Amino acid sequence: MSKEFYKLGAFEYNADVQIIKGKLESEGIVVFLRDENIINSDPLVSNAVGGIKLEVYARDKEKALKIYNQIRNYARDDNGEFIVCPNCKSKRSEVYYSRKTIFYKLFPFFEKRKYKCLSCEMITMPNKNT
Repeated sequence: MSKEFYKLGAFEYNADVQIIKGKLESEGIVVFLRDENIINSDPLVSNAVGGIKLEVYARDKEKALKIYNQIRNYARDDNGEFIVCPNCKSKRSEVYYSRKTIFYKLFPFFEKRKYKCLSCEMITMPNKNT
């Protein structure tokens, strides 16, 4: 049995990862959560440790990705429409925060919202005209 893992994603909150974990396990995929206990003990360190990592065996990667992409919550604008990537026109974006400075690490709610396309990985600012 292969012991190589594939990181499906990292989540700031335990509740977010538990929903996806439950769906993957119901489909017969073995799931591992790294740093779950650390964040359950002190949720404020989530950014410092990179969140809870959701991992699967590498052999289950394709099946897990297919399920994960079906249930993933993609970013929407104020009108409820999916954010469209200006580069590749994909509707598969998620909210992205870089938190590069110490100020934004301490006060992440001040950082302006950006979106990262999951198809081409382009990072964009929201369009103010929508």
